[in-house]
Amino acid sequence: MSSIYQHFRKEEKEFIDQVLGWKSDVELMYAQKLTDFLDPRQRFILESLIGSTGDILVSFAGGEGAERKRALIYPSYYSPTQEDFQLQLLEIVYPSKFVHVEHKHVLGSIMALGVKREKFGDILFTDEMLQLVVAKELSSFMMMNFTQIGKSSIKVNEISWDQYLPSNEKWQERFVTLSSLRLDVVMAGVLNLSRQKAKLLIQAGKVKVNFREVDNTSFECAEGDMLSVRGLGRCRIGEIEGKTKKDKWRLNMYILGG
Repeated sequence: MSSIYQHFRKEEKEFIDQVLGWKSDVELMYAQKLTDFLDPRQRFILESLIGSTGDILVSFAGGEGAERKRALIYPSYYSPTQEDFQLQLLEIVYPSKFVHVEHKHVLGSIMALGVKREKFGDILFTDEMLQLVVAKELSSFMMMNFTQIGKSSIKVNEISWDQYLPSNEKWQERFVTLSSLRLDVVMAGVLNLSRQKAKLLIQAGKVKVNFREVDNTSFECAEGDMLSVRGLGRCRIGEIEGKTKKDKWRLNMYILGG
C-alpha cells in the first residue's frame, strides 16, 4: 500500500484513501459510486488509481470543457448515462446592463450561503448570460436561497442541457523543457517570466495550484496540476514525458492567457 502513496504528495493521502475506499465499495457491492465535483488534479489521481482496463472503470461529466467534474466509478459491465451523474444546469438572471459581475463575485456569494465548493461545478459566462452547474440535490436550495450577488438581486432557474454554454476559452497546447518541476521554474518557463518575477508572485500570494494558494517557491508540480496566476492567466500540466538526454523535464502544457 505504501508504494501507492510514494507516487503522490503527502497531503494527498486522505484523498487517495477515499478513492481506494470508493473502488473497494464498487468491487464489493457491484454498484456505481458517484462523487462530488473534482478538480483536474483529483481527477488525475482518481484515473491513476482506478485505471482504464480493469473490472472497475471511471467516467466524468460536468459540461463540455469543464474544469470541475463529477466522477462515476462503476463495474466494467455497466454503461453510464448522463442521468447517472445527477447534474443540473442553472441559469442566473441578473441586471447585466447595469451590474458588472465577475467569477469571484459569484463564487463568493455562493460560498457565503454555506455551500461546499465540491457541490457545484463551473461558473459559465457570456456577455449577458450566467450559468452554473450543480449537483442535482442542490438545485432546489439554490433556487430558493441564492437571491443576491453582492447587492444585486438575481433569480435562479433550472434549464435544460441543450442550453449549456460551452466555454469559449482557448487553451493552447505547448511542449516545454524545464530544469526542474519546482513551481517557480514551471511558472517562469510557461508564462515567459524571469525566475525572480515568478518567485515574487508566489511569495505575494498571487499563485494558486489546484485552486489553493501556494506561497512555497519550491513546491513540486505534478501531472494534472492547474496553476493560476492573478492577472496573468492559467495553465494545466498534461503529461510529464520524462527527462531529456540533457537531464531536463519535458512537459505537455495547456495554457490559457490572462
